[in-house]
Amino acid sequence: MTDTHDRIAGLLLAAGGGRRLGGRPKALLTHRGRPLVEYAAGVLRAGGCGPVHVVLGARADDVRERAELGGCVVVENPDWAQGMGSSLRVGLESLAGAGVRAALVSLVDQPGIGAAAVARVVTGFRDESSLVSAAYDGVRGHPVLFGARHWAGIAASATGDRGARAYLKAHEDAITLVECGDVAEPYDIDTEADLGHLE
Repeated sequence: MTDTHDRIAGLLLAAGGGRRLGGRPKALLTHRGRPLVEYAAGVLRAGGCGPVHVVLGARADDVRERAELGGCVVVENPDWAQGMGSSLRVGLESLAGAGVRAALVSLVDQPGIGAAAVARVVTGFRDESSLVSAAYDGVRGHPVLFGARHWAGIAASATGDRGARAYLKAHEDAITLVECGDVAEPYDIDTEADLGHLE
């Protein structure tokens, strides 16, 4: 029998242009000596995700050149400037036919969320109808696991920078929250001031 975790894909959204960082794509920021996208993809793998799909956008060629993403499926979002929703749609499309039962979505600009939080959210998976989210002191955050039955609905509602927010709000009662505040910090790297979080 296949281990469940082989059937859960990691989906890393790493397409943004870093507008508030002076146009430096977040995927290329350095964390622990490597590009942030490489670190984040490693976290998904270490947390128990089977295939790892990475969505690139801004300066995708530079990212491919500088980051070691061997073993990942790298997809490009030509419409990355339209916001995270388009990257989520591209990522979910790339998983169609991959034989996975769920996608665990994480964002490249949250290096405080490591493999321990990913592994906890993965353990919340039951079947293709699962919706599981990390929580920090009871407040929903990332990463979020979407069973395959939800993908079409999420893709249909993912617009602008909202990603899956509207879908999750509409299905709040179905979400299993997994507390991760003791093993992760959900800060974002959005501005120059946030760069102090990088190591």
